[in-house]
Amino acid sequence: MVLDHSCIPAVVLIVEDEMILRMRAVDMVEDAGYTPLEALDAAEAVAILESRSDVALMCTDIQMPGQMDGVGLAHAVHLRWPAIKIIVVSGQLKLPDLDLPPLSRFLGKPLDAVEVIAEMRDMIGHA
Repeated sequence: MVLDHSCIPAVVLIVEDEMILRMRAVDMVEDAGYTPLEALDAAEAVAILESRSDVALMCTDIQMPGQMDGVGLAHAVHLRWPAIKIIVVSGQLKLPDLDLPPLSRFLGKPLDAVEVIAEMRDMIGHA
């Protein structure tokens, strides 16, 4: 028997320390038809990625507690898991100031659900 993986929703990892913003991002992921995972910081995100092989996209805030910010996390993920697509978000910083990995995308806060869903679908396809 061969499994049809095209019916399995893509998995999106949300890395955000602020609970309300994380819940809103999870809602956007679910509204797009994807399966959300949640992490509070870079260390938790890396632990999740080390334990799973089904994450298609990571959306991370830049400013987070811990040893690594979202830009550092984006570079670390790109080096270890180059197939994972990356969206970096911030309400403080602007794109020209950022050194993001190749093919990563930046979105400013507040996030617009229509824009976020369009970006996810463009990066990993429709659910």
